[in-house]
Amino acid sequence: MFDFLIIAVPVLVVLVVLVVVLPGLLLGLTIIGERQVGVVVKRFAVSGKSLTPGQLIALNGEAGYQADTLAPGWHFGYWSWMYNVVKVPVTVIPQGEIGLIVAAGGAAVPADRILGKVVDCDNFQDARAFLTHGGEKGRQLGILTAGSYRINTALFTVITRRNADQNDMNPDDLMVRSIEPDKVGILTTLDGAPILDGEIAALFLPGHDNFQNAQAFIDNGGQRGLQEQVLLSGSWNLNPWFVKVEQVPMTEIPIGHVGVVISFIGKAHVDISGTEFKHGDLVNTGHKGVWAIPLYPGKHPINTRVMRVELVPTTNIVLNWSNRIEAHHYDARLSSITVRSHDGFGFSLDVSQVIHVGALEAPRVISRVGSVQNLVDHVLEPIVANYFRNAAQSYTVLDFLIARSDRQHEAAEHIGRALRLYDVEAIDTLIGDINPPAELMATLTDRKIAEEQNKTYRVQQEAQAQRQQLVRATSLADIQQEVVHSEQGVNIAELQAQAAIKQASGDAESIKLRAQGEAEAIRARGEAQADAYRAGAEAMGEQGYTAVQLMQIVGDRGVRIIPDIMVGGQGQGGGSMVEALLGLLMTQQLGQGHKPVTVESNGATNGKTEPSA
Repeated sequence: MFDFLIIAVPVLVVLVVLVVVLPGLLLGLTIIGERQVGVVVKRFAVSGKSLTPGQLIALNGEAGYQADTLAPGWHFGYWSWMYNVVKVPVTVIPQGEIGLIVAAGGAAVPADRILGKVVDCDNFQDARAFLTHGGEKGRQLGILTAGSYRINTALFTVITRRNADQNDMNPDDLMVRSIEPDKVGILTTLDGAPILDGEIAALFLPGHDNFQNAQAFIDNGGQRGLQEQVLLSGSWNLNPWFVKVEQVPMTEIPIGHVGVVISFIGKAHVDISGTEFKHGDLVNTGHKGVWAIPLYPGKHPINTRVMRVELVPTTNIVLNWSNRIEAHHYDARLSSITVRSHDGFGFSLDVSQVIHVGALEAPRVISRVGSVQNLVDHVLEPIVANYFRNAAQSYTVLDFLIARSDRQHEAAEHIGRALRLYDVEAIDTLIGDINPPAELMATLTDRKIAEEQNKTYRVQQEAQAQRQQLVRATSLADIQQEVVHSEQGVNIAELQAQAAIKQASGDAESIKLRAQGEAEAIRARGEAQADAYRAGAEAMGEQGYTAVQLMQIVGDRGVRIIPDIMVGGQGQGGGSMVEALLGLLMTQQLGQGHKPVTVESNGATNGKTEPSA
C-alpha cells in the first residue's frame, strides 16, 4: 500500500501540471466559477498605449484595469505574464436591501449636482457602457435592488449592509424604506435644481415613481429640498444619498370636527371668497392659502411640514368664564368677570357661552382669526366680558340678581348678533354664580327668608282653612240625619200650618156666618121690641111707658139705686168731694164685696158696712 502511494502521488502531480498549469502557461487559460467575476488587469500594452491622466479603466487595450470582465467559464489567451485576472465574488443584494454604487471613474459631476447621473449600463454590470455613455464618477443616483450582479469592482464599489460601517454608512439606510400603516413619509431630496425664491418646499412633481427613479426626477426639473409630495404606506427603493424620509402620523380628523388646511406652498394664490368677505381669503385645494373645502372626519395624508391643519369642532363648544375648564382647554385663560353696578358695588359673575361653528363656515372663521383659540381669546373674551361690564352699570346689584333671567336673555341676544359677524353661531349665554358684596347678600338672604316665611304662613293659613272646611264637612255629615229629620219636620209643620190655616179659614167663615145669623136675629128682635115700644108708648104714653121700662130694668138687673158713696154739701148731711174720693180708694183697696160707706158731713163714717149686692 505504501509503495502504491509512492507511485500515485507523483503521477497525480504530473496530471495536474499537464491539465492545468501547462495549458495556463501555454494557452493562457483562465477559469471563472459560477459565483465569480473575473476582473482583468493588463500588465503592459503591446502597442505602448497608456491611460490618459485621470483615466482609471482602460477601454482600448491600455495597460491597467480593463473595463470588460470575465464571465463564468474557460477563457484562453490571458497569459499570466501579460494579464492578472482577479476573481471576485458576485455582488449579492439580499431581499429587503439595496446597494449603493460609487464609481471610481467617469466624467466629472456637474457643479450643480452631487450625484452621478444614471446611464444605460445594465445596472452597472457593463463598465464599458457606463464609461462610454457618459457615466459620472462618484456617488451614483442609481441603486441596485435585490438580486445578483457581476460588477467590475475595479470601477464600482458596492455598499451594502454588510460593509456599510466600513463606508461610514448606517446599515439601516441600506434597507428598503417601509412606510408604516397610518403614517406618511415626508421627503427631502438632496439633489436637483434649487428651490425658487419665496418658496419653502418644492411643488408636487409627477413621473418619477415616488422618487424611486431619481434620474427622472432630475430630468423633469425636480428641486432639492423639502417636497410637497408624501409617500404613503408601503415599501420603496429609495437612494438615501438622494432622499431623506421622515415618517409622521397621518393627520386624523376626529368625529365632531373638521380640518381647515392652511397650505404654505402650492399653486398661485387665487382668492375665491368673494367681495363680501373682506376679513380673509380662501383658495381652492392645492393652492397656497386657506383651502375653502375642509377635511372631514378620517385620516388624511397631509404633509405637516408644508401645511397646517387647524381642527375646528363642529359640535357645540362650551366656554366658561369661571374656575371650571372644559376638556378642549380653549377656555383655560378665561376667568370670572368682575363688574361694577350702578350703585357703585363691585362683584364678579361666572358666565358660560355656548357657540357653534358650521363645517362649511370653518374655513371662513380660520381665515379671519387664524385658529379656534384666537377666536376665543381675541373675539369671544372681549365681546362677552365687555358686554357684562357695560350692562352691570345700568342696574343695581340687587336688580341684577333679581332680574337674572332678563339679563341673561339680553346678553344672549347681544352676543348672538356680535358673533354672527364672525360666522359663528351663538347657541346660548348662561349666567352662573353671582358673587355680590357680603352685606348685600345678607340683605337679599334676609328678604328671601322673610318671603319664604310669608309663603309658609300663607300655606299654614290655607291648611287651617282646609281643616276648618274638613271639620265643617264632617259635622255636616254627622248631623245630616238630624237635618233630614228637621227638614221633614219643617215640611210637616208647613203642612200642619196650611191645615190650620184652612181650619181657621173655615172657622172664620163659620163665625162670620153665625155672626151674620145672630145679627139678623138681634135685628129682628130689636125690630120686634121697637114695635112693642111703639105700641106701649102709644098705649101708656111715652113717660109712663119709660118709667115702667126703667123699673123693669132695675128689677131684672139688680141695679142699686143708693150709691156706695154719698157726696153731699157742708151741713147738708152729705160728704164733701174729697171725702168721696177717699172713700172710693178705700173701697177699691178693700174690694168690691163691702157695703158702701156713708161719709157724714162732719168727716166721720157711720160705722156700718154691708156686703155688696
